[in-house]
Amino acid sequence: MAVKIRLRRMGAKKAPFYRIVVADSRYPRDGRFIEELGYYNPMSEPCVIKLDLEKTKKWISNGAKPTNTVKTLIKRQEVV
Repeated sequence: MAVKIRLRRMGAKKAPFYRIVVADSRYPRDGRFIEELGYYNPMSEPCVIKLDLEKTKKWISNGAKPTNTVKTLIKRQEVV
């Protein structure tokens, strides 16, 4: 089972809102997931990133691979 940390798109048309989730890579983007780690709102100014870093580190140590976008969001969150 290949587990990924990725974005799940929510929100209205042309107003995206994303939840950061842990999901099996075989499931669809907005489908079933294992655990929710936080959210990302790119529409607000400045963009809002809320992420549980302890849960994220636990999943990465257990072998979950973050996508490129999620890697960037994790780095941004750790700096702040």
